[in-house]
Amino acid sequence: MPQDTAYIGIDIGGTKTIAMLVTPTGNVLGRAQAPTPARQGPRAVLDTAAGLAGQLSGDRRTSVGIGAAGTLDPATGTVRYATDSLPGWAGTRIAAELAARLNRRVSVDNDVNAAALGEAWTGAGREREHLLLVAVGTGLGAGLIRYGRVEHGAHGAAGEVAHLPVPGAERLRCGCGRHGHLEALASGTGLGAAYALATGERVTGREVAARAEAGESMARRVLSLAGEALGGALAGLVALLDPQAVIVAGGAAPALFPAATRAYAAELLPAWADVPLLPAALGDGAVAIGAARLAMEDK
Repeated sequence: MPQDTAYIGIDIGGTKTIAMLVTPTGNVLGRAQAPTPARQGPRAVLDTAAGLAGQLSGDRRTSVGIGAAGTLDPATGTVRYATDSLPGWAGTRIAAELAARLNRRVSVDNDVNAAALGEAWTGAGREREHLLLVAVGTGLGAGLIRYGRVEHGAHGAAGEVAHLPVPGAERLRCGCGRHGHLEALASGTGLGAAYALATGERVTGREVAARAEAGESMARRVLSLAGEALGGALAGLVALLDPQAVIVAGGAAPALFPAATRAYAAELLPAWADVPLLPAALGDGAVAIGAARLAMEDK
């Protein structure tokens, strides 16, 4: 393999697009980012991604990997479903459209799957072949790694832990429209909804975390219940999926991690006592690094 070989990984999110130039050993050679022009439609979003790729690649004939928001068909690189954070995104042929713009191979997967692949490659899951990554942000997502590669399942949606029924969420509405699911409690949106149900005051999940940090008892209770639900559910998933580690990522993760860790330890069966619950290590670069790995695997 030539010494100057590198791959481009791109994270297309609802607010920003991050691109990285990554070597075959996982070293990041360069990074570029730009606001995602979501309201201007898919064409503008893809133009931005292509511009960042061109900026980083220079004269290199690099392959490109994309980690994108939404539910995707990994075989075709087409978006099956997306929220309104990227208007018109559903149906977008990401792989084909970017391949045409860049005149090079483009591989595509869901952003949380890409984050899981990144953490497995150079992050908290390094040197482990079997991992579950859960991303706790505005919503709740997950990626499953088997033998070092993303496990997609029969419908391309393996790891949708958001929709596990959990106690304490019966009166809270999940992003899917149903009540009682894990995402309805253990997510940024869920924290805000649970706090509003308890107090009548509508605030963001970030504000709930800030109030808990300041010592407010109800905010602390909301965080505790959400973290316990998350940790208990993850312990059950360890018995089902048998990973070597569980990684928790996302903006809401630090607020939930202490209670989740306690519940996880309490619920984990002895046969899996050596399976740790770990904080993610790659920060906002995980998706782009994982997308570069995806490009490397698909070469």
